[in-house]
This record gives sequence, C-alpha cells and structure tokens, in this order.
Amino acid sequence: MKIIEHIENADSTLFSFEILPPLKGKSISALYRILDQLIEFNPAFIDVTYHQASYKYKPLANGLFEKVAISKRPGTVGICAAIKYKYGVDAVPHLVCGGFNKMETEDALVDLNYLGIDNVLLLRGDPVKSEGRFIAEDDGNKNALELVEQVVNLNKGVYLEDDLTNGIKSNFCIGVAGYPEKHYEAPNFTSDLRFLKRKVDAGADYIVTQMFFDNQKYFDFVKACREMDINVPIIPGLKPITAPGQIQRLPGIFHCDFPDELVTAIEKCKTKQDARQVGIDWTVQQCKELLKFGVPSLHFYTMSTAKAFQEIMKKLA
Repeated sequence: MKIIEHIENADSTLFSFEILPPLKGKSISALYRILDQLIEFNPAFIDVTYHQASYKYKPLANGLFEKVAISKRPGTVGICAAIKYKYGVDAVPHLVCGGFNKMETEDALVDLNYLGIDNVLLLRGDPVKSEGRFIAEDDGNKNALELVEQVVNLNKGVYLEDDLTNGIKSNFCIGVAGYPEKHYEAPNFTSDLRFLKRKVDAGADYIVTQMFFDNQKYFDFVKACREMDINVPIIPGLKPITAPGQIQRLPGIFHCDFPDELVTAIEKCKTKQDARQVGIDWTVQQCKELLKFGVPSLHFYTMSTAKAFQEIMKKLA
C-alpha cells in the first residue's frame, strides 16, 4: 500500500521507523532481531536508508594513486524486499542522487517495481566526505527535484531510452525531505520552502522532516508550508537523545538545534543512564504534543537500535 493511502485511511496517528542496512560483511540476522522488536508496535511502514559509496586513494606502483569506491552499507533494495515479504509491512527505500547516473536510477526503480515496492523517499544525499561538497555523477540527477521528475516520468511510462515505447507505468508514491530548521545549504528559510514547493508541485506525495527537538519549529514549519500552498502530509521525524555526547555531535551531522531546557537537563545528569532517561522522556513529551496536534505519523530515526523506541512506544500506549 502507498504511504499516502496509509495516511488517508488511518483513523489515528500512524507509527513508522527508519533503519540502516548492515555494514558490508555483516549478517542481516542482527537487523531481523531489531525488526522483530519493532514490528510489535505495528508500524505502517519502515524506511531503509541508502548510503552513497565513499572513496579512498590506493597507491600504485608508479607512485600515482587510484580512486577506489567503497560501499559500506549496501543492500537497501534487498532489505526492503525482505521487510515486505517477511513481515508484511510496506518498506520505503531511500533513493539518492549521489553515486547514480539517471540510467542506474531507472534500473533501480525497475527492480523495485518488479518487487512490488511502490514507495520511495527521494533525496539528493549528502556530499562524500572526501569531496566536501555534493558532486553529481555524469548524467546523474543534480538534486531531489530532478529525481522526483524522473520518478514521475516513469509513473507515466516515460523511460530514458527514446525508442522505448509502450513501456509499463510504475506506480510509486513519492516522499521527499523537509527541513523545519532549513537545509543547511539553503540561503534562507523562505528559499528552502520554495524549493520544497517545487518538489511537491513536481509530484511529491508527502514530506518527512529532518529530526527536530523543539516541536514549535515543526508547528511553524507546517504553518509556513500551508501558507505557501504546500498541502501534502508532513510527517515529523524524531530521535531520542540516548547519550550525553549526542548534544555535541548531532548538530554538526544533522544541522539541528537543541532547546536550552533539554541541553541544561542533560548537562546536569551525573550518569549516562540519567542522560539517556532525560532524552527518552523528552521524546515522549514531544510525541504526546504531536499526537494532540494530529500529525499523520510519528516517524522514528532508530539508527537500527530498538530498545529506546520500545520504551517510548510503551509509554505512549
């Protein structure tokens, strides 16, 4: 079922999760153990992230260096198929611009269509760390808007090969990312919203936000979207603080801000367990307020760990 259909048919707020593929060389069994614990809360859907290959430079005998791609977390498509057919839950693979040209993107979409996976979350993706800024592949999509346009074309049966006629139409429900605190590369909040509107106008069906820790920023974001005539469902993305060091690390990684009250409470904790409990309680209160607001789904960034989310979900029951 499409995500938009889940939302439209729901009598109350849904729950959903995001997981990471295992590192290359690791078994999927550990991921199954995590999923077994999350499935008990009846998630409407489960997102599976995609990770662009990074690079290292291998020295050659002639003194030069060869650039070698390293894929640390492959398997997104396979994991989505496993979730769909092992658990009977809709899986949402992330597709990114980085690391793919348009033909490779089309082939990935064809594979997903054959597997009966009809949801995708489309993202530009982060720059490769060694490059510092995002660089698209030759003949690749340069941003998420172009990626949305490619998927919409495939939904119409329009393929990249001009001589391919009467191609089957895919039927993907398209999700895109939204940033309550603006995308870190955007000149300002308004320009970021304009670009988001272009993605929605191009065919995106729903929005999932970057993680945030101040609900007012989400409420303000939704209001600003509606005022700009962005009227698709906006799903809040949430993550509990589970270690005190995260209040220093996460802002640099995800470009999010922490409320003074949360930072002060964690800094006062004498043990890691105390800090973890503060983080979980904070997320529970966020969830309760968001439930009252009537959000379409509470979407949890699990980082492929289950325990904190089990505690949160049980407190919300």
